[in-house]
Amino acid sequence: MDAPRTPEEALRFFQALNPSGIKLGLERVKDALVALGHPERDYPALHVAGTNGKGSTCAFVARALEAAGHRVGLYTSPHLVRVNERIRLNGSDIPDDVFGQRILEVLERYPSALSDPMTYFEFGTVVALWHFSRERVDVAVLETGLGGRLDATSAASPVVTCVTPVSFDHMEYLGHTLREIAREKAGIFKAGVPVVLSKQEPEALESLLRRAEELGVPVQVEGRDFGIVPGSNDTLSYRGASWSLDGLTLALRGPYQRQNAAVALACLEALRARGVVVTPEAAREGLATARWPGRLEEVSQGPTVVVDGAHNPAGVAVLLEALRALYAGRPLHLVFGVVADKDRGPMMQALFPLAASVHLTPLDTPRSLAPERYIAEARDLCSRVVSHASLAEALAGAKDDAVGRPDGVVLATGSLFLVGAVKRMVDRSLGATQQQQ
Repeated sequence: MDAPRTPEEALRFFQALNPSGIKLGLERVKDALVALGHPERDYPALHVAGTNGKGSTCAFVARALEAAGHRVGLYTSPHLVRVNERIRLNGSDIPDDVFGQRILEVLERYPSALSDPMTYFEFGTVVALWHFSRERVDVAVLETGLGGRLDATSAASPVVTCVTPVSFDHMEYLGHTLREIAREKAGIFKAGVPVVLSKQEPEALESLLRRAEELGVPVQVEGRDFGIVPGSNDTLSYRGASWSLDGLTLALRGPYQRQNAAVALACLEALRARGVVVTPEAAREGLATARWPGRLEEVSQGPTVVVDGAHNPAGVAVLLEALRALYAGRPLHLVFGVVADKDRGPMMQALFPLAASVHLTPLDTPRSLAPERYIAEARDLCSRVVSHASLAEALAGAKDDAVGRPDGVVLATGSLFLVGAVKRMVDRSLGATQQQQ
């Protein structure tokens, strides 16, 4: 493969890597980091694994660290609209010109990435760790892709690790029991590095605690060592290892964000104990001002259109809890798309009977499951199910149904691919409207 010579060519090189490719293992990433002089060792990091809640937890932590005056790198995946979202510095996506330049710098120092290409996620992780070093961040917040033990981000050097709720997802890679999946997530644990755990199913918690005990690392567990409870006047209270905070408010919507916020605060306490200065006031500001698109996000009105990235049974369960809290009594019109390797049955069984209509759509990915493959299942669960050839048609159909019912709500869910596509459509529509004005 010819080496790119300009930032524009470098971005095209990166985009040409297979975005759906999964190749578990750390050898290529470790080799690249050695060639780059171990940039991952230039800053303390929080490393977050789990099945659901990782992104929101990272968003809360990163925003609080920014409020404390730190220069903060945030690495997450997948992106919703633009790949630049994955690598952020103090809340801003990496610009195209800088992104391209960083790719060129990595390829110059590690040309093996040209002759033996890494996966999209592997290469993106290396670029992120390099970028954070070049930008001299004070601290980085790193989200795993999937698993933990063999995830590319596990080549980093964290000072605190964290596992959010573990549930069934990516079973073909991680195992078919919660114990096996949790063991893979616990692969981010490192000797001497404290661990923060959210509440877990007993089988998962047992596996996580066993691995922590094997490594002899201290563990903080939600519900045992820290937690958030309702306070007064619709606020929340937190009790942790060193902080007792009252009057907390959360910028992110949904009852499940209380758990993510509690875990984030415990991570901040652990970071503070490891020398990363952060005050309770900064933590409070972080919870109140964090942003994390694509999670219970209202993207347009007339009718209300909500997107949510729930893409596994556990994610749908917490989504339903949030819908009951925020949209009780309002007719629900689903736009639903799913990738073929997801456990769609439990998601459909939980969501579809509650919907006034369901609009099935294909996704813009080779992993998409065609609506005709599961429309019969869907029609057993909801009286009005329509299969569409495109997302534009599905969204228009759901909006028409919602307009015909008072206070109808359109909800697009089932995949982050779907959420990103809806957000792109809404952005284009808003842009066209503004140009006309």
